[in-house]
Amino acid sequence: MNREKERHTALANSSDERGVSRSASSAWRRRRSGGRPSSPLRVITASSAGGKGMGRPGTGRGGGLAGSSLMRFAVAVVAAAVLLAAGPCEATTKPYSSRDDVPVIANNVFPYNNPAETYKYYSLPFCRPEISERERQRFGEMLVGDRKVSTDYKLSFGVNMSIMRLCKPTLFPDDLRQLSEAIKEGYYFEFFVDDLPVEGPIGQVTGHDIHVPLGLLQSAGTVELYKHINFVIGYNGDRIVSVTTNPHEPESDQPPYVDISNTDSEIEVEFTYSVVWKAEDTPFSARMDKLAGGGFLPETFEIHWLSIINSFVLVVILTVFLGIILLRILKNDLTRYMDGDEDDIGEEESGWKLIHGDVFRFPSHVNLFAALTGAGAQLCVVTISLLLCALLGVFRPTKRGSILTCILVLYSLTAWVSGLVSARLYRQLGGGKWVWNAITSSLVFPLPLLGVFSVVNTIAISQSSTAALPFYPVMVIVAMFVFIVFPMTVIGAIIGRNTTSDFQAPCRTTRVPRQVPKDVPWYRRDASQMVMSGFLPFSAIYIELHYIFASVWGHQIYTLFGILILAFLLLLVVCSFITVSLIYFQLGREDHRWWWRSFFSGGSTGLFVYAYSFFYFFNRSQMDGLLQSSFYFGYMAVISYAFFIMLGFVGFVSSLTFVKHIYSVLKCD
Repeated sequence: MNREKERHTALANSSDERGVSRSASSAWRRRRSGGRPSSPLRVITASSAGGKGMGRPGTGRGGGLAGSSLMRFAVAVVAAAVLLAAGPCEATTKPYSSRDDVPVIANNVFPYNNPAETYKYYSLPFCRPEISERERQRFGEMLVGDRKVSTDYKLSFGVNMSIMRLCKPTLFPDDLRQLSEAIKEGYYFEFFVDDLPVEGPIGQVTGHDIHVPLGLLQSAGTVELYKHINFVIGYNGDRIVSVTTNPHEPESDQPPYVDISNTDSEIEVEFTYSVVWKAEDTPFSARMDKLAGGGFLPETFEIHWLSIINSFVLVVILTVFLGIILLRILKNDLTRYMDGDEDDIGEEESGWKLIHGDVFRFPSHVNLFAALTGAGAQLCVVTISLLLCALLGVFRPTKRGSILTCILVLYSLTAWVSGLVSARLYRQLGGGKWVWNAITSSLVFPLPLLGVFSVVNTIAISQSSTAALPFYPVMVIVAMFVFIVFPMTVIGAIIGRNTTSDFQAPCRTTRVPRQVPKDVPWYRRDASQMVMSGFLPFSAIYIELHYIFASVWGHQIYTLFGILILAFLLLLVVCSFITVSLIYFQLGREDHRWWWRSFFSGGSTGLFVYAYSFFYFFNRSQMDGLLQSSFYFGYMAVISYAFFIMLGFVGFVSSLTFVKHIYSVLKCD
């Protein structure tokens, strides 16, 4: 072992000095003007670092065989597109023999509390190889902003290394200012060793007020740049099962940092590293469990169950209470209307029976209404499928970008649902321009998403962030929409249009609309009812929503999909019931305009989700800066919009079923 150590030490001492990258100085200064992230410095390891980073078809008139063939073709195209998007990515994990080279791949640098604000690793003046090679990446990794490049760290499997020199560059004032600013803002680096992510701070600030966030520091304290990285690698047999880093030099009394508080003069810094190998019992198949388990401790796991039980009990109590009241009122009304004389019924001054000639009057803006309903049905199917895939282990949450890739695939595969549901409803409501309806259905969700993406991606490009999607994945997504999503939506629309009969209303609709009472209490107006209908479903998920936010906009990995499915089913049930209750009370005051109201009442939970995102941003996180804020509020608006149309579909379908049922038992003229 001593001979091996001497050999590596001699090799390090005879190595040439490496240069440092200063090409991104101007870009660094430009992007810093967009915002100022603030975060207290915290050390994390690979065991706690997570990914940065939710009708029926049938055969039409003569079109059954063709439709079936087109569907199979579309599925085949989806599979081909996904395989093409994944690209020829070489495996970065493998069995090792003694002294085999273990590559260290650099990914990016980022403020710890701004996980969406990522930059290329060599945008800071770190030791750079003479020939820096870009590593091949999966499609999902490109979606989440990974930009892997090679480094000059030389690791050998099973070989401990003491002080190994990486490079000894001269840092000029511009370099020092870049590094000093990044350290004050709490920047971390991210490496990959055998496909295991490992993160660590690039420096620290000492002698400052601990209550002052690092992003707000100006000149107080000493800025110290870590010049040493100690790799601690766990192995089991011929496999690597864990990787952590720390800045401490083993068997050395020298400090692992250099003071760079003075940025007016150049200094020479020797960057070094060391490697310690440890045998562990962790099986290779379970090494990713550390990444997934690091975010949620056993105490937190109990909180998940306690919170979901508390929410379940609360919602059940409220639901039973409302159910008893609703059933009693409905039973009394039905008894009075069924047993009473026609003269008595005619003398009633109020009640839902009096509007039987208007309750099935079709809503305005039929095309948009049908398109939103179809999109909501598709998103509901996508969400349920995604949760089932996660629960069954179809994809690993620890794989970077796997969830985003799965969402793209599921959205493409289920595009026919949107066209089918929308076309069926559109025809039942008397619509005649089915082509325009199919186009609207295919764009009603992607178009707002495109608008948000264009804004946030432009901001990311202006700040030279790797969060900006490159040309290749953008073109793949566009191709998937043009050649898969849109055609499958049209296929679904054709099937739905050809397998749908006219709307069968239990009561005949009168020619002249009945006048709607205008003098209603404030708590029965549209805005008040949307608040009431959104709050109760939101109360069923808000605890779990906190942990999802911590995973999507933090460094934890969410794996409790069983609990999440329970919360989602609870959300659907409560949303359905509360919407039906409010629609019944609306009909009771002789207001027959329930179609859009049922959709808005069901979807109002999405507004609560977006409101909660503001609370989380300002009170539960330390996110800051233009780039992070634009990504957060932009994509949360899209997610909330998805909640809105998905739960709007649930509310409308539940209300339609309820309204048709109660009027079908009446003796309508």
